[in-house]
Amino acid sequence: METLGTIISAAHIAAAIALLNGLFTTFGQSKVVSTAIEGIARQPEASDDIRSAMFVGLAMAETSGIYGLLIAIIMLFANPLVEIFVNLL
Repeated sequence: METLGTIISAAHIAAAIALLNGLFTTFGQSKVVSTAIEGIARQPEASDDIRSAMFVGLAMAETSGIYGLLIAIIMLFANPLVEIFVNLL
């Protein structure tokens, strides 16, 4: 049963690393928005193009954060490695 605890603790560490993706996603989104605001301030006539490119970038970054959350939930609640180990016992 000691190895089962090791597998579960490794799954918790993996989930924490996957959740760090959400933190880095936040920093990336703030960089995208700040750069877009600077670009709009420098060229107001291109604001529509800059804004549409910004929203596409934000959607792609948010998708990455959601995938990290999904992986963390799977590792915590539906970990296939734990089921395989329990079936071997």
